[in-house]
Amino acid sequence: MSTPQSKGGKARAEKLTSEERSDIASQAAKARWAEAANLPKATHMGTLKIGDAEIPCAVLSDGTRLLTQAGFLGALGRSTKPKGRSQQVTDGLPPFLATKSLKPLITQEIIDSTVPIAFITTTGGKALGFKAELLPKVCDLFLEARNLGLLTLQQATIAESSEMLVRALAKVGIVALVDEATGFQTERDRDELHRLLSVYLVEERLAWAKRFPDEFYKQIYRLKGWKWPVGKAKTPLLGHITNDIVYDRLPEGVLPKLQELNPTQEESKRRKFKHHQFLSHDVGQPDLRDHILQILPVMKISKDWKAFKRNIDVAFPKVGSQIEMEIDND
Repeated sequence: MSTPQSKGGKARAEKLTSEERSDIASQAAKARWAEAANLPKATHMGTLKIGDAEIPCAVLSDGTRLLTQAGFLGALGRSTKPKGRSQQVTDGLPPFLATKSLKPLITQEIIDSTVPIAFITTTGGKALGFKAELLPKVCDLFLEARNLGLLTLQQATIAESSEMLVRALAKVGIVALVDEATGFQTERDRDELHRLLSVYLVEERLAWAKRFPDEFYKQIYRLKGWKWPVGKAKTPLLGHITNDIVYDRLPEGVLPKLQELNPTQEESKRRKFKHHQFLSHDVGQPDLRDHILQILPVMKISKDWKAFKRNIDVAFPKVGSQIEMEIDND
């Protein structure tokens, strides 16, 4: 239905020249880009399922976890597209909290948390969201208000939704749920890996010390069917073998980082130092020693290299590897 205002706007638009229309569109676009440049951006997005509720969610570049405003309202049983006066904020609170009945229970923490955060989605659009931690707080608020008999008939339905949400959230923390829904746990796990490597490795190499006993190399030669050398010279294949049965079976990510810290020299095609010189004295080197002591018995009970590889893959499998199982035909 047309209004006098819309008719007037249409008439003014028809009087504009093509250059004026282009200029107005350009100015509007610049304004939108300027606003977008100042807004935080989502690095991950997904849909969080809690009970029957499906809530779009996001993780911002600074790690803030958000539930979109529409998803938040829908989870509470409210309209996901508030219009007109229902969008207005009263006393710093969104409309579903700005009522006299709830006022005695509203804390400053809730007031601060209910300010919507505008952000740019991963597809470049603009959206509004609330911090994920706000949802359980609002649910607790409505449940407490129901117990005190403070709710109106309309608010009672929000309390029912809140009860279902709280039961679902009791199993897993809201932050972990958002991380899973958006795929952010991959980044989180990478941070955990960085923390592990920071205590497992050292950037500056330590002084050389013998870490691999002669028995370790003698067993490799026996299993391979090679003749043990009388002198010090050993096959250069030992480096690849040691990576396979030792370093690649330490915590995931250790070997790639060692290869980064101790790269192959371009001229000699060899590494300048030993990998173990970059393992930390307190964590990395004791773990290396324990691993070697554990694989020596596996070597000794194996009749050849093939049997040993089968045994070590069972005892110390690489991350993501499939174990070859022997099947007894009898």
